This record gives sequence, structure tokens and C-alpha cells, in this order.
Amino acid sequence: MNQFLEAIGIALSAIWANKLRSFLTVLGNIVAVTSIIAVVSLVQGMNAKVTDLIVSDVGADNFTIQRMPPIRTEADEERVRNNPLITLREVGVIRRFSTSVGAIAAQANNGTRITFGTTTLNSVGIRGVSRDYIHFASFNVEQGRMINPVEIDRDRQLALLGAQTAERLFGTLDPIDKMIKIGNHNFRVVGVSEKKGAIFGESQDEFAVIPLGVFQKMFGSRQSLQLLVKPRTPELMRTAMDEATIALRIERRLRPAEPDNFGMFTSDTLLNIYHTVTSGIFAVLIGVVALSLVVGGIVIMNIMLMVVSERTREIGLRKALGARRRDVMWQILTESVTLSMFGGAVGTSLGFGAALIVSSLTPLPAAVQFWSVMIGLGITAIVGLFFGLYPAMRAARLDPIEALRRE
Repeated sequence: MNQFLEAIGIALSAIWANKLRSFLTVLGNIVAVTSIIAVVSLVQGMNAKVTDLIVSDVGADNFTIQRMPPIRTEADEERVRNNPLITLREVGVIRRFSTSVGAIAAQANNGTRITFGTTTLNSVGIRGVSRDYIHFASFNVEQGRMINPVEIDRDRQLALLGAQTAERLFGTLDPIDKMIKIGNHNFRVVGVSEKKGAIFGESQDEFAVIPLGVFQKMFGSRQSLQLLVKPRTPELMRTAMDEATIALRIERRLRPAEPDNFGMFTSDTLLNIYHTVTSGIFAVLIGVVALSLVVGGIVIMNIMLMVVSERTREIGLRKALGARRRDVMWQILTESVTLSMFGGAVGTSLGFGAALIVSSLTPLPAAVQFWSVMIGLGITAIVGLFFGLYPAMRAARLDPIEALRRE
């Protein structure tokens, strides 16, 4: 242990004695580790944000039925192009057939203008919802209340607004019970959602929720719905999905050999699709950035060869005084690893700083995690060990007599 600490002390002294040379030596490592840590932090932040978004929208214990299944190829797109629309009738079919389903809601989406007085907002997302939507709402009400099931069944022209929509329409005015115009129809505001903020620069608070029946009168009923299904208990998820699948296949008169003509998603399904699409891109990105570590390692090897040449007499003297080959080799390797890890430590700090700056200036989120620090330091330690091995072996093979003759 004392020998190890002594070797580190000698290495740090050598670094400090040749500050400019040491900095230029590890500059490649600093740039590489900075880039890797910044990319990993941004990737982790993006993964965490997307996971939170998918889980909050779909729900960890819900599943969604849509007209289209996941599409990965042109053949898939061609096969599902003519899938029939999801209709309200199928809500009743699933409810009657499945004993495992606790709640099922239908939802449709479109966009149009919303007007209050002289203020007009264009292309606001409008959600038409059925009576059970309250079980799947991805937001809380901050002012007023939700639209209740009776009002939805009776197609009352009521609206629940997103926080940003209400703020842009009403400013400092109390929006509750105010009359607004969605498209060409008048609605009374009954509630405002709690503010959620933006993700990747897109606001999650710009929407209006209205009863599905009114939505279909405004935009037409020839629009496929999205069905949100919640099992009675989370343990019944798989059973509820199987029962819903059977109910839809029977309703659509599909033969046993025919594939499903609808799509079924859970939060895990969407997360798997996201990770499949992005994992290859992220791996290539990190791999390309990591190539600069090889360049940095080669620079370290060249410098350590020069150090061995400069300190030939010192190494010869140590060997003449009884130092073994492994002692000399250990000293050079320790200096190489210490030099490389010094660059890794600086690069790790700069990488986190760069990720946080990018996160503050752009919609991209960043997540600083402890294991990424270990990766930054561990990679540079391996680089220092690998590229310091040849100089260390060369120093260990020096003949002490020949080394002491060197000027």
C-alpha cells in the first residue's frame, strides 16, 4: 500500500513539474470524457423524461387499444392500412365480455381554435372523452372541477382547460363559469388543470377536454377512437388484455388464423419501441465519441516513452540499488494511469457542466448519475493501463549499467 501511494505521489509530482506538457498530454482524454459524460447524461435525462411521460399518459396499470398496432416496416403499414375504426360500440362490447375490466374510456383528439372575447388561440388540442375518463386523467384539477359522468352522457357543452390555455385566454381573470367558443360552439369552463410544464419544448398544458358526444358533433363521428382500459386490479392486466382481445375479435368476426386488426399497447410496449428505436443511435453516438479516447491513449503512450527516455539514468540508478523489474514497471504504469485518470476527472466535471448548460438552454433534459462518474474514471484508468504497458515494459527491460552510462 505504501509503495502504491509513493508511486502515485511521484506521478503527481511529475505532472505538477510539467504542467503544460501534462495538460496537453491528457487533452485528448479530457475532450473524449467530456463528450461521453455529456452525451450519457443527456441520454439518461431523455430516457427518464420519456419514461415519465409514457407512464403518466398511458398509466403503469392501464393499456390502450388503437386502430393501428406498432408499425416497424412498410409491409406492416400496408397490412394495417385498412383496419376498421375503433368505435363507441366496442366500449360496450369489451365491458360486457370482460369481467376483469374495471374502467374503460374512449378518447378522440383534434385541434381547432378557442376564443374568449378578443383573444383567439389557434390549433389548440381538443380531447373528446367518455364518462370513465376521470380514471385515466394524466392531470389534476387546480381550479374548479372535472366534468362529471352525467354531464358527459348528456353531451353538456362544458370544457376543462389546460393551465396554459386558461392563462393565455383569461390572464388574471377567474376562468371558472366563463363562456368560451371552441370552433363555432359555445362552452362553459368548469375547471383548469394543474400546470405540468413542457417536455422537449412542447407544452403539456395546452388543451381542452370536452364530452365525446359534443366532440363528434363538432368534428364528425367518422374518426377512430382510442380506448383506455384499466383492469380491476394490476394483477389482472394480462387477463384483461386477453379478454379485450377476444371481445374485439368476436365483434369484428375475425377467423382464428387472421391477425388482429387493431393495436394494443401498455406503457412497457411503448417504452420498448422507444428503446429499440433510440438504443442503436445512442450506442453509435457514444462509440464515435469514444474513438477520441484511443487518440488520447496513443498520446499518453508517446509521452510515457519520452519520459522513460528522459529518466533513463534514474531508472538505472533504482535498478542498481535493488529495484526489481516489476517495481520499475509498476512505477511507470502508475504514472500513466494517474495521468490518464487526471484527464478523466477533469473531463467528467466538464461533461456534467456541459450537460447541465445544454439542459438549461434547450428542451433536452439531463440526468447526472453516480455510475456515469465511475464510467468516466474507469475508462480512463483502463486507457492509462493499456497504453502505459509498452513504455513500462520498455523501462523494466533497461540494463542498469547501460542506463547509468547515459548522459
